Amino acid sequence: MGTGPFAVPTFESLIDSGHQILALVTRPDRPTYHREKSPINPMRAVAKSHSIDVFEPESVNSLEAHSWLQFQKADLFAVCDYGQILSQNTLGLARLGGINLHASLLPTYRGAAPINWAIFHGETETGVSVIHMTQQLDAGPVLIQRRIAIDPRETAPELESRLAILGMNAVLEAIKQLRHGVSSRAVLQDSRSATKAPRLKKEDGLIIWSRSATAIFNQVRAFQPWPKTYTFWKRPVGEPMRLILERVKVVEDRADIAANTTSSPGTVLLAQANDIIVACGEQLLRIEQLQPAGKRTMLAGEFLRGHPLPTGTLLG
Repeated sequence: MGTGPFAVPTFESLIDSGHQILALVTRPDRPTYHREKSPINPMRAVAKSHSIDVFEPESVNSLEAHSWLQFQKADLFAVCDYGQILSQNTLGLARLGGINLHASLLPTYRGAAPINWAIFHGETETGVSVIHMTQQLDAGPVLIQRRIAIDPRETAPELESRLAILGMNAVLEAIKQLRHGVSSRAVLQDSRSATKAPRLKKEDGLIIWSRSATAIFNQVRAFQPWPKTYTFWKRPVGEPMRLILERVKVVEDRADIAANTTSSPGTVLLAQANDIIVACGEQLLRIEQLQPAGKRTMLAGEFLRGHPLPTGTLLG
């Protein structure tokens, strides 16, 4: 059971593993905001290339879906990046229930966006967990965990790709445990240590300039490719311009910045040549690449040639 790209390496490894794959259960296509067509479902493409049946229920917990799943007589549901929560009745339709590959070191970052929130909060380590599923979201016993360091410049898509590969063997090892009846090695999660990683919202991308430059740098890395990280420039004439920050850097050396660095957070301290430097709650932030709303992405110098940004301007 899977929909998104994070599940693809595990799906392909299961196909190559010798286990019998009865079918792929995936979410039906739906147009997304500002798109007339649905995004491509990479899991469906893999299934079709291997002549694997595809089932796309509106709800995997419906009576119709239960009838179909019961007919399959599956030993196990392997779930990853699916997008629906399985009820206890649904899990009971497979002999061994279900396992789920989750992109965090559970019980930290339970929820839909563990990779994004781990980067947002400046974590230096993360990993994958394979759990024996229960009805409570991401709360089942942990069968396997694998750890990995987060590169300090790594974006969410880059980390997701590495974690997807890391999860392949973890899932196969978990299935091996269940097959040989050694799931007693599973470790119960301590719910007191649980943290949340809720689904991202567009407003999560708004910059709070009172945060540190390091925190905003992490936000830019975390919220790619969506909702991205943005602020507003309230121009003297016209509507405020929404500015999406594509690439930023924490200023380490202030010696070449003549502006007053005690200015309020969000104040543009320098805007000339190829430099846009903004005051934050702590440290300074250099904007290297940005995208004005409705325009293409451009380097800071290119933006300034078309949009003079006065020193002292307050963003936000």
